[in-house]
Amino acid sequence: MTELTRLDEPSRPAAPHPASVAEGQRAMMSGFPTGVAVLTTADQDGTPRGMTISSVCSVTLDPPVLLVCLRIGSPTLRTVLDTGRFAVNLLHGAAQPVAELFASGAPDRFDRVCWEHDTSDPCASGPHLFHDAHAIADCRVREQHRSGDHLVVFGSVLRVTPFPGRQPLVYGKREYRVWPLGPDRCQGR
Repeated sequence: MTELTRLDEPSRPAAPHPASVAEGQRAMMSGFPTGVAVLTTADQDGTPRGMTISSVCSVTLDPPVLLVCLRIGSPTLRTVLDTGRFAVNLLHGAAQPVAELFASGAPDRFDRVCWEHDTSDPCASGPHLFHDAHAIADCRVREQHRSGDHLVVFGSVLRVTPFPGRQPLVYGKREYRVWPLGPDRCQGR
């Protein structure tokens, strides 16, 4: 793992931006549909942690690396940094309630979903939401970089578990949808 600015240190103040720029960015990004995932991990005692994330990106295939962005101060981020491991559960189309549950921060969220964590498997990086995912990637923290109030975490992918036949859940314009959305509307043009 690379060295990181301490999380308890305040970030360097950024040049102030007008509120209209932040609102414009929020509106712009709401029109950029993205897949929905729940990042999961477990602390040294096996207590599960997790949160809904939409900032997931495949960085490289050689070696396989994913990028996720987590809010500074999140208990999930603290556990990811302490253990150096996490799982990215890409949700399937029927898992909208799970996405909303893990976005809510409800303290009992793991009591309300089915999950498994095989601690005997060296590739198992955290609790798996097998029933709610269309694919799961187990990752080990490779490096991290602070940007504002978030930490960009790069994870080396140790293993991918796909579930063929499950359609991905996507989110955009504050709505959930199942991908693919339907017949290609550009046909016949």
